[in-house]
Amino acid sequence: MEDFQKVVDGIGAMACVVSVEDLGNGRAGKFRIVTGNRAYIDSIEKPAPGTEMLTTKFTPNQEYTAYLSRDLNFEDFCYKAAVNRKCLHSYVHPERMPVWFNMTFLPLLPDQGNLRHCVYIMEINFEASSERLSNISGDMASAVLETCIKLRGTSDFRKTMVDVVKDIRDLCDAEHCCILTMDDINRTCSVLCESFREGSPLRPMSEYLDESFYSLAESWESTIAGSNCLIAKNEQDMEVVKERNPIWHASLTSAGARNIVLFPLKSREHLLGYMWALNFNAENSVKIKETLELTTFILGSELGNYLLLDRLKILSSKDMLTGVLNRNEMNNYVDSLCSGAGVLPSGESDPHPDEPVGVIFADLNGLKGVNDNEGHVAGDRLLKDAAAALREVFSENEIFRAGGDEFSIIVSGVTEDELAKKIQEVRDVSKKYEKVSFALGGSVQTEKKNIRAALRKADENMYSDKKLYYEAHPEKNRRAR
Repeated sequence: MEDFQKVVDGIGAMACVVSVEDLGNGRAGKFRIVTGNRAYIDSIEKPAPGTEMLTTKFTPNQEYTAYLSRDLNFEDFCYKAAVNRKCLHSYVHPERMPVWFNMTFLPLLPDQGNLRHCVYIMEINFEASSERLSNISGDMASAVLETCIKLRGTSDFRKTMVDVVKDIRDLCDAEHCCILTMDDINRTCSVLCESFREGSPLRPMSEYLDESFYSLAESWESTIAGSNCLIAKNEQDMEVVKERNPIWHASLTSAGARNIVLFPLKSREHLLGYMWALNFNAENSVKIKETLELTTFILGSELGNYLLLDRLKILSSKDMLTGVLNRNEMNNYVDSLCSGAGVLPSGESDPHPDEPVGVIFADLNGLKGVNDNEGHVAGDRLLKDAAAALREVFSENEIFRAGGDEFSIIVSGVTEDELAKKIQEVRDVSKKYEKVSFALGGSVQTEKKNIRAALRKADENMYSDKKLYYEAHPEKNRRAR
């Protein structure tokens, strides 16, 4: 003990000695903080703001979990330094504290029975150091740089991410690697990309994404337990996952997962989703952790930019009240059809540019009366119900809000009879919604480039239908009054 104290007292930075109980076969028992120098003890007893631990009293030879929640990454580095005699370094930002830790782990002799020891040296930074972030080995730097180049030079983010996730799977020598995004507004998850080792029996993530999956993904934050990632490399570590999150553990093991590395993807401290690798090469856990710490830092930033642009596109193309496409998007689509470019509202190329095109104008009857008599809240609700009725008949990419109470629908590959049936469907579905009534008019052109002619004719037919409506309901014809 006295010799250990002399070791840490001779180190200027915060330092302590950690003992690791070696159980053999790669398994460890207790991890204890044997002793520390004055700087390290002060970090516990007189912590800087935001770095407080579970206790403010240092007790020699106490388990480290008395000071912070269990951290599998910390245990892995201590084990490799103390038992495998490795010299290790890590620079991380744990979720539990608003600081960056510059950490070094060095093997220490002598052993005491089955106890192995290492020196843990740390420095706290309140701002991330780009110099330390980039201080990685040549092969790691090459992998990270390749990811940067691919992402910066791409014009198709999703396609490039397929290549990136395959590179990450290869780096981890994993059976499966996936990037999952989370929509915290709609509480949904979606697979951005994934990669499988050839011949893997693991099933695609899309098969697991039901309505309850978002809640499961939310639970991963508590499973990581304040660290910057989760690396469960063996059966012993997976028991910790089982203890913290039994439902997820059961899902993982039933799917065929033997180990997992899980990293949150964040941009400006906002959680965007997660990246994970299953059944990876546990012998390379340190290299995997250090490389992915920087890679996911970059991925989070790029993913944040991509999702922001995607969100801005939605805002520019959607009517925010009803959720259908707006007039600007309709104008762009009509121009595209007239020019022969054939770009669909989804941004994809039209696979059937030579098909006929049908147009329906749907003018919502009675909106002004509802606004005047019941207020705009009731009017907005009526517009939302009208859009919902149209969604029961047409797809999202076919419906546009052309004006205040006007909707238009553009349908490809439709005949006059089929369009007439669609119009009748709208009339039938509208009866399910209180006060929803449309004046409807449709028209079909055999060539999409003539869509403007279909628009004019559909508009004329809609006004004819509206005239019939007011003849049947003269009390609602405010213009006549």
